[in-house]
Amino acid sequence: MTVPEGRWFKSSFSANTDNCVEFRRVEGGVEVRNSKRPNDAIIRYTDSEWKAFILGVKNGEFDI
Repeated sequence: MTVPEGRWFKSSFSANTDNCVEFRRVEGGVEVRNSKRPNDAIIRYTDSEWKAFILGVKNGEFDI
């Protein structure tokens, strides 16, 4: 899936709840926010930081 810039997305596993982290593509990276508090702080990651995080998730490094 190619994610377009500017639109907020959340995991399909969050169903119809606002209890989730959302992300959006921006030029040169990704922004992340708490969907329960969309007007609070947004955290920005570079493309390389985001790719490293996603690879760690896929590798099971963050399993609870």
